Amino acid sequence: MLFELGCSALLSEPATTVNHLKAALEEPELAPELREAVTYRLAQALAHTDRMGEAAAIVAAEAKHSTNARTRLRMQAETFQWNAFRADEEDSPARSRSLARLADHLTGRGKAERYILGLRAWDAMVRGEPAETALRYAEEALEGGLPWTDDNWGFEVPVMVALVFMYCDQPGRADELFNQGIADCERKGWRGAHLSFGLTLLGYIKFHRGRLAEAEDLVHSGLRIADRVGQQIPAQWFALGILIEILLARGRIQEAQELSDTYNYGQVVPGAVVYPDSETVYSELLIARGLRTDAEERLRAVGRRLEPRGMRNPMWCPWRPLLAQTIAHTDPGEAADIAQEAVDSARRFGTPGAIGRALHAAAKVASGADSLALMAEAVRQLERSPAAYELAQALVDHGAMLSRAGLPQDAADLLMRGLESAALCGADALAARAREELAASGLRPLQLRTVDSDSLTSQEKAVAERAAQGWENKRIAEELSIKERTVELLLSGAFRKLGTDRSGLAGLLPHQTRGSGIRGVPPGR
Repeated sequence: MLFELGCSALLSEPATTVNHLKAALEEPELAPELREAVTYRLAQALAHTDRMGEAAAIVAAEAKHSTNARTRLRMQAETFQWNAFRADEEDSPARSRSLARLADHLTGRGKAERYILGLRAWDAMVRGEPAETALRYAEEALEGGLPWTDDNWGFEVPVMVALVFMYCDQPGRADELFNQGIADCERKGWRGAHLSFGLTLLGYIKFHRGRLAEAEDLVHSGLRIADRVGQQIPAQWFALGILIEILLARGRIQEAQELSDTYNYGQVVPGAVVYPDSETVYSELLIARGLRTDAEERLRAVGRRLEPRGMRNPMWCPWRPLLAQTIAHTDPGEAADIAQEAVDSARRFGTPGAIGRALHAAAKVASGADSLALMAEAVRQLERSPAAYELAQALVDHGAMLSRAGLPQDAADLLMRGLESAALCGADALAARAREELAASGLRPLQLRTVDSDSLTSQEKAVAERAAQGWENKRIAEELSIKERTVELLLSGAFRKLGTDRSGLAGLLPHQTRGSGIRGVPPGR
């Protein structure tokens, strides 16, 4: 009865759940299956009230004492999970090594094994191992299914697996997995923390796809649910950080500051290291307000937390690029070194989106010809990714640089493309800046050309289908009698619409229909 009572409160009152389940676990002579279920639910409730250390200790103790092999494996998976989230974990690299060994020696593919493979995928991504390694484990974890609403298993690992795809330049795949999971939650009537996380993180995926207005709406919904569940809990912190990041991208700095003040965001640091963005996002807000010294202090603290843990993927936590830009005016030498470290880490991870973002940051702290060369390479990399908003930023920055270098015609093309991309993303401040840069160059923006945000045009579909079959761009250009640069731009549009880089085209193209390529539709329709 205590177990059932605790479970009934889990989605809406996790703190109450903890009390009931602790009482249940203290009852003598628990049947093994019930003890396993109580232990798992108690750990989950502790984690969702930001008590990661207690959650990890509970399942680790059960793993040691259980005489059932399947229970031990399941509790090992839970221990890996909650330790990964802890801010006070003593030896993260040792955990990563143990997890890698276990994942590589699994003989079965039951649910416990698939959860361990999912955790291995997340760990590989966070550490910045090659993206193909993280994606391989993620795909293996999904074989046989990872449902969000299994009564005996958590939704955390399925969510983490889906997010691996997002961070690995395949947000379209993550989008599909999140929509399935959210639909499952709603069918079961789960409208608490699970749904809050689902809506918030789906909004984050939309943000990574450059769909800022849609992202903002989803995260607002996630935050409203989190507010009902409790205060200063992980669901709320995730929603706040992501919403602030979206507002900054849309140029609404004052609104982001007011939201931060309302919730005291940035003053109370959550204990879960899995979300260092509580510091990096607040640092972005400080930078936007011109408070660079405070931002520098926070970003260096993030680095001191993550470096010993081997968490070096700048796509997951971009503290190095942000720090480089923060100190560029006071210490350009150190800024360049830090930016180069981020580029090196991004190249090890290997996705165009990660490399393009890091190069963009490096270009902004470099000078002269080096800055122009780095920015040009950043644009080329981002064109090969689904990162629509970051591409728009790089296009505008590159255009502005060329304009100042006395190359107005080259600048005009990039600024116009950046303006169109910013308008499609809903990045109003960036679009306004592009117009200002065009005007400063003595150029008047032409009528914006906008395309349907989801459907591929016939040309995009033609080049994407051939690229998915492994054709090189030169061969595609010859086959379709178009320029190779035209192929690159058409593929860039396909990557943005499908939410993938080249490696994920084959998996997403079968779901697409031929688009109409509508031109002349006003922005913001």
